[in-house]
Amino acid sequence: MPRKTNERAENLRRELAQTAARIMAEQGIADFLVAKHKAAQRLGVSENGNLPRNVEIQQALHEYHRLFSTDKQSRLVGKLRRQARNAMALFEAFSPRLVGSVLAGTATGHSTVELHLFAETPEQVALHLMRNDVPYEIREWRGRSRRGKALAQPAYTFMAGDVPVEAVVFPLNGLREAPSCPVDGRPMERASIRDLDALLGENGAPA
Repeated sequence: MPRKTNERAENLRRELAQTAARIMAEQGIADFLVAKHKAAQRLGVSENGNLPRNVEIQQALHEYHRLFSTDKQSRLVGKLRRQARNAMALFEAFSPRLVGSVLAGTATGHSTVELHLFAETPEQVALHLMRNDVPYEIREWRGRSRRGKALAQPAYTFMAGDVPVEAVVFPLNGLREAPSCPVDGRPMERASIRDLDALLGENGAPA
């Protein structure tokens, strides 16, 4: 009986992860917790139950794209990475790094290009945007350090063509230690311009 119970629980977790991944892909939801709640509601499962971990949903999201939208997804990610490359070139003086779903290859048509910048003061980034006639809005980005400390950093949002970009500004020494990834809790993967050029080269040269 315990074995059957465990099998049912594992099957339910898998179904919840697949449903959450489908919701993220089709509705453009980036928040894993929101996707979990929607998946639980859709399947009629208690949200206090054994919900899947973020990394399980991320794996299911990769599988969803592989099965249902390989060509479309590849073209979309290529477009977003090229726009990210353009935005990173604008911020070359701030050691830009690409993070998030565009780097991971799980982006949707609703995704934002997420960048990390490094400056002595956030105002330097704001001044750079103004000098380049780029309209922007500012908000607060929240995350956690590798040690679990809460982080709150200024983030500038703007458009690169028809793609939204969010540039989070960290202190200069923030380049040495990436924040915790919301998917698996490990240090967030970051890509430099050189890293991104290598990705673009693997999947076709920038248009």
